[in-house]
Amino acid sequence: MIDYESATSFLDEWGTFQQQVFFLLCLSVVPNGLAGFAIVFVGDTPAHRCLIPAHINLTAAWRNSSIPLEEDGSSGTMVPSQCFRYKIDELLRFSERESCLDGWEYDRSVYTATITTEFDLVCENSWKNPLTSSVYFCGILVASFLSGQISDRYGRKIVLFVTLAVHSLFIFLQVFANSWAVFCALHFVVGMGQISNYVSAFVLGTELLGPRARTIFSTIGVNLFFDVGYMLLPLCAYLLRDWRKLLLCLSLPGFLCLPFWWFIPESPRWLVSQGRVKEAEAIVRDIAKRNKIHPPAVIFHSSEKEPPKERKKRLNIFPAVLLTIAYFVLSLNTANLYGDVYFNCFLSALVELPAYILSWVLFRWCSSRLSVSSSLIACGVLLLFVQLIPANLVLLAITLEMMGKFAVSTAYAFVYAYTAELYPTVLRNTAIGACSTASRIGSIIAPYFIYLRRYWTSLPYILMGSLTAVTGLLSLLLPESFGRPLPDTMAQMQHFPG
Repeated sequence: MIDYESATSFLDEWGTFQQQVFFLLCLSVVPNGLAGFAIVFVGDTPAHRCLIPAHINLTAAWRNSSIPLEEDGSSGTMVPSQCFRYKIDELLRFSERESCLDGWEYDRSVYTATITTEFDLVCENSWKNPLTSSVYFCGILVASFLSGQISDRYGRKIVLFVTLAVHSLFIFLQVFANSWAVFCALHFVVGMGQISNYVSAFVLGTELLGPRARTIFSTIGVNLFFDVGYMLLPLCAYLLRDWRKLLLCLSLPGFLCLPFWWFIPESPRWLVSQGRVKEAEAIVRDIAKRNKIHPPAVIFHSSEKEPPKERKKRLNIFPAVLLTIAYFVLSLNTANLYGDVYFNCFLSALVELPAYILSWVLFRWCSSRLSVSSSLIACGVLLLFVQLIPANLVLLAITLEMMGKFAVSTAYAFVYAYTAELYPTVLRNTAIGACSTASRIGSIIAPYFIYLRRYWTSLPYILMGSLTAVTGLLSLLLPESFGRPLPDTMAQMQHFPG
């Protein structure tokens, strides 16, 4: 088989071509960061109460008295009910309650409109709100199964740009959704495009770049540019305030990335694996030309030009990635924190910047097993401490939650590279794919962890903290990969307890 690294060793490690591809592929990830957590604002639930129709002849005092008081589970104080009112025809007796037969009136000070206010996803329909996020993550789950196989068959480049176009187009179509069901159907496809173009950009950059640039691209590059998009999200939401206008804005960056097609080539490594050596040679020669290098007369020798061999049957691996629950719960929970929702979301994105840098430092110079374990245990302990903070020390509670987000983001960025180092070449793609699939199951569950706060505010933190800390302890059973060569065969693979 062709040794691609040796055959293309004459190319610069960081020439003009590599610099261009590095930044264009990283820029293609920015739309993912922008749209990845848009549901925080698009689906947020503002303060609301039952609507008293204008034609009901009541004074302002009687209108205020028409809403019964209920105990708030988080503060213990009595607050106006959000889902019930006193029966209008028996208002003077204040006897029986009825549901909001005439709809709801919403606080418009934070949002002009969200899907919650437009489709009334409150009270008896409040279960639809977390389901909206779960439908999105179900799309990501399905695409995790399919996109890798399609990319292996048809190429990385075409999958990247087709799914980038699909992602942007369906975000745009959501602007015209006239019901919650239509919005969810479109949201499912948005999730499919979100993961597919992200993974395709990741794989294409890994295969086009040399070893040193590849390491920076896969650990810091794509993650930092994703986070740039994530930090721009609350700014766009703050300026627009309406969910349709916000989605229209979020659809535009993806369309602006489509012209990158003419500047990013197909992966020569993938073309060689498919037996399309002449096409691969043409691309490599073009890379050499851009870097002002004279390539050898023959890049891939004729003796090496053999059709791709049939792949070995791969084993099924189902690693449980519980850290994903903590990561997505902490990311989606910013709307429920004390203070300004826009600033909290920005702060949640900001803490990921040093986390990604730390993950790269740990990956280069520290024990892989201890890095993952310590990050997860730290996150779990911090989240368990959050629910012990008195209600009046909200800033301390937010600080602990952001520290937990920092710790879990470090582990989240680290775990895929760690998985790639643990498994041999014949299993590596399957292992990473299974890891991604398991993590999507965690992200589907995550919105319902937030929903549990309706019954007890501390319950999500107790569950997240416990699961994350236990996962950190269990990760100590994994083999050590730091300083070891990548295994190529099952015989070279380290022993896994159990």
